[in-house]
Amino acid sequence: MLVALVALAGVFVALYLTLYKLGYIGTLACAVGSCETVQTSKWATFLGVPVGAWGVGYYVVVLALGLVGLTPRYADTRRLSEILVLLTGFGLLFSIWLTYLELFVIHAVCQWCVISAILATILFIVSLLDLRELTRLVEETAEEAAERLRGGAFGAGIRNTSEVAMRAIRKE
Repeated sequence: MLVALVALAGVFVALYLTLYKLGYIGTLACAVGSCETVQTSKWATFLGVPVGAWGVGYYVVVLALGLVGLTPRYADTRRLSEILVLLTGFGLLFSIWLTYLELFVIHAVCQWCVISAILATILFIVSLLDLRELTRLVEETAEEAAERLRGGAFGAGIRNTSEVAMRAIRKE
């Protein structure tokens, strides 16, 4: 749920920057830094598309995956957690690259870009912690099952394989 909430905040930040870059917003509200300097630099566009628009796409995909992860079918799916870690890891690396450009190439800092970088960092950390927790639960469950099997009581009182099959069918 936290991933979806943080991603939703990211959608709003990235959309705000995109609307500015496309000319729908006259000036950026920027209390700290030089947002307009960053947004009008050549680095504010990537492959002909505003970086903010890439951010909108990124945050929407993370939001969608976060919402899918809330459904009972995918709540404890390791694959979804792995995808989120990879995607948010990419987002974090891209944010680090953009922050590097702000500090050492453009020599200006945009508060909205910093907020987006913080959100990308939070998304990666939360996704990583979720994957770690899910892995721990799976290992713990497997260890508990192995311990029950080692106890020797499993299958006690079963006379033959047909009885095993019948118990499996009846879910005893």
